[in-house]
Amino acid sequence: MSRAMSQHLLGLDGRVVIVSGAGGGGIGTTVTETVARAGATVIAVSRSRENLDTHVGPLVKEGLPVVPVAADAATDEGIATVMERAVAADGELYGLVNVAGGAAPSDWRPSTRVTRESWRALFTQNLETMFFMSQAVAAELKTRGRPGSIVSISSISGMNTAPFHIGYGTAKAALVAATRTMAVELAQDEIRVNAVAPGVTATPASRTYVEEDPERDRRAIAMGRRGRPEEQAGAILFLLSDLSSYITGQTLLVDGGLNLKWTWLAADNTSLFLKDESFRAEITRF
Repeated sequence: MSRAMSQHLLGLDGRVVIVSGAGGGGIGTTVTETVARAGATVIAVSRSRENLDTHVGPLVKEGLPVVPVAADAATDEGIATVMERAVAADGELYGLVNVAGGAAPSDWRPSTRVTRESWRALFTQNLETMFFMSQAVAAELKTRGRPGSIVSISSISGMNTAPFHIGYGTAKAALVAATRTMAVELAQDEIRVNAVAPGVTATPASRTYVEEDPERDRRAIAMGRRGRPEEQAGAILFLLSDLSSYITGQTLLVDGGLNLKWTWLAADNTSLFLKDESFRAEITRF
């Protein structure tokens, strides 16, 4: 299939898509490149100008239709900046991909030791950024009478249990609930709202706590390996595009079958993917 034909099928030509969390060099950056190559103008958002320069700058230099925007999607001011740039961009506002989120190592701990500060920070990073960014895009689309598609990143941790990571898992589960409710409210406005729940994916962030261990991957994941950022990006592109025009309110697990086996927990209920034994000992200490 030619590139022109694939772009036509995807229906992204002449459309503007915001990618929130584009600068980390992992899923967000890969989504930015994938969506731009599919014909859309991409508003690539990150809190860090340095990250944008490092990871998104090369895409701009290549000539892809990418507009880097340094803004914090956790603030009203940041969202306003993003929307101003999106509305001013060449094309019609159409889509949003919420990738911004994550958790710091300090947020891993037993449920009995979770602090209110950590809990609130995780919900801000993983739920509020998604919801209020989605709210702004949906409101603009409704005002313009335009169809659209919103895709957010949940996690396998939001679809099952998340031992010693309850704040993150609960925030990602809440994201799934928000996706379903927004999908119902916005369906008659022709705005679709979906999510993707990645399994263990090889990204710069995951490499901080997951080492190479092919035998463990074969044991824990049905497909026998960790995912690649472009495999997450492909699922996101599908849900974003007209190829999924009759799909809304869904969360697609993209995990290589990790959920089918669900053998990723060790005897102490910690993740098999944690490489640092001192870190494992710290988060299980009561």
